[in-house]
Amino acid sequence: MSKRISLTRYLVEQQRVNGHIPAQLRLLLEVVSRACKRISFEVNKGALGGVLGAAGSENVQGEVQKKLDIIANEVLIEANEWGGHLAAMASEEMEGIYLVPNRYPQGEYLLLFDPLDGSSNIDVNVSIGTIFSVLEKPQDQRGVTVDDFLQAGAKQVAAGYCIFGPQSTLALTVGNGVAMFTLDREQGSFVLIEDGVKIPEDTKEFSINMSNMRHWDPAVRRYIDECLQGEDGPRGKNFNMRWIASMVADIHRILTRGGIFMYPWDKREPHKPGKLRLMYEANPMGWLIEQAGGAATNGRQRILEVQPTQLHERVSVIMGSKNEVERVQRYYAEYDAEQQAVSA
Repeated sequence: MSKRISLTRYLVEQQRVNGHIPAQLRLLLEVVSRACKRISFEVNKGALGGVLGAAGSENVQGEVQKKLDIIANEVLIEANEWGGHLAAMASEEMEGIYLVPNRYPQGEYLLLFDPLDGSSNIDVNVSIGTIFSVLEKPQDQRGVTVDDFLQAGAKQVAAGYCIFGPQSTLALTVGNGVAMFTLDREQGSFVLIEDGVKIPEDTKEFSINMSNMRHWDPAVRRYIDECLQGEDGPRGKNFNMRWIASMVADIHRILTRGGIFMYPWDKREPHKPGKLRLMYEANPMGWLIEQAGGAATNGRQRILEVQPTQLHERVSVIMGSKNEVERVQRYYAEYDAEQQAVSA
């Protein structure tokens, strides 16, 4: 780009020139970006910084925590203790909400985050990232409770992620499209590399863990079976499979060149509606995808319209190129109609 625009300048323009965000939200996003920068530095140290390997503890999900999971979580908490306009935070790594000292209950916003998505890839040097979502704090009360966080994804006022790979890149939406910024380590700031990111409506790439095929719903199996048939099947074109086992990396690829990402419900844990977390992963990523012209669903409902009932709620996730996502939705509708006809 001929003119280098920093994230700070971009946010100032979103506030003062375009009027898309208030000053308080701009300041909060700058704090989050600084936290992402610090996490990037910690990630880059790798074995030299003693940050690899398991921490010997489990999070609220019952998952083994990596050292970097804990470090990234602490970075985000500490960063928002001394700045920003937050009343409280919630993290995938913590059981309950965290009230921000000196800001509670005056803060205007609530922050949710997955401090380090793709933890299984940390020790093998594959891309991982931080995902975040910002909600407005309800203004009809002074205190903050878990219920205040239980807002549908459509009510987000900002969302994004920072992926730590060959470059550290931050993707952000404030409801006015998606912009991407890359960390310039010499300058020490995120620099705009693309504004108005758009996802192609069609694709020849799908992202899913094929080892779970035997556990999927018939609608998902039908879609993947047709992709695998390639030119000889009903789709009439060949598909490639891409799977990084890091949602932030898979979604970044889709925002960059299109595709469909699927982490559907399966029969291994039938009582759970899905594997990924609605509040920390599906909602922010779903909004980014939609803002880039894509679609996001759980198969039967738009993800951003799902009303959460608990802080760590899980959900089935299908998102990416619009026409592909709508095809999967159609297959679910047809399957449901068949089941209703059989039971009638």
